[in-house]
Amino acid sequence: MKQFISFIIKEGRHILRDKRTMLILFGMPVVLMLLFGFAITTDVKNVRTIVITSSADHQTKLAINRLAASEYFTITATVGTPKEAEQLIRNQKADMAIVFGQDFASKKSGLQLIVDGADPNMAQQWVNYATGVLTNMTGALVNTKMLYNPQMKSAYNFVPAIMGMLLMLVCAMMTSISIVREKERGTMEVLLVSPVRPLVIIIAKVVPYLVLAFVILTTILLMSHYVLGVPLHGSIAAIYFVSTIYILLALSLGLLISNIANSQLMALLLSAMVLLMPIVMLSGMMFPVESMPRILQWISLIIPPRYYMAAMRKLMIMGVGIGEVLPEVLVLTAFAVVLLAVSLIKFNKRLE
Repeated sequence: MKQFISFIIKEGRHILRDKRTMLILFGMPVVLMLLFGFAITTDVKNVRTIVITSSADHQTKLAINRLAASEYFTITATVGTPKEAEQLIRNQKADMAIVFGQDFASKKSGLQLIVDGADPNMAQQWVNYATGVLTNMTGALVNTKMLYNPQMKSAYNFVPAIMGMLLMLVCAMMTSISIVREKERGTMEVLLVSPVRPLVIIIAKVVPYLVLAFVILTTILLMSHYVLGVPLHGSIAAIYFVSTIYILLALSLGLLISNIANSQLMALLLSAMVLLMPIVMLSGMMFPVESMPRILQWISLIIPPRYYMAAMRKLMIMGVGIGEVLPEVLVLTAFAVVLLAVSLIKFNKRLE
């Protein structure tokens, strides 16, 4: 037991001495949280809007004033014809135009939206927001209630995604590089012929990254709640329980990559190709899985972060119990068991 603890302390000191590793481990979570929380956002704000109206009645003025008072739209000009508005949009001086018909005050209809559709996703969001603001503010019989995220903050979606990406990258990538580094330096053979069992050595090298993963998880949760204002409605114990399974899964994947790679560069490339791109593209982090082609939806079923992100959104944002995320927990557990078994089998074969 003393030798096991000594190996853990030795690996921990090695990590703490490496300034680049420490910068990656603790700088990346902070930078990504700030970027996705404040810079890279899909929130609708300050959409440059033109108003086209031939009527000065009270109802039309009220709708325009309420539209301008919202944080989503900024009224930049008022013109007389849709043609003038289209020209301003073509000249990149506006994003959207709202045409009020002459019978708008009496019939509460006769509305037309002219939108810059160069970015179809943002254009659809502008239309949805404008429709919601106008229908609710003009007395129409439409009442929208947004559950769980009434302010429509994109951070509610990004924070669980960042957790899934960072924990996977830190645990899998850093663990694989750490073990492969020993191979390159020739110290792995020295360790394996020591009196300590090889499996104990591998576990000792993994434990510091397990501890660091929990530190990073705690950092993300604190930043998301106190800096970005993302709620933690669910049980903290449930969040850490599901995260523990996910971290063990990531560590098993890192061990598997270390068995395949013979150099740190290869381990880094394998981690990037096997982990980073699928996580960003196919896990639902940036794009809804339901909107993908059927073949990509099937491929996403073997991407573990997809299930972790879904579980975290339910636990953190919706505040459900552990029973509501049981399907995700079972899938993550199955992935962890399979990856750990394959990693240990390949590791034993390499020793033989």
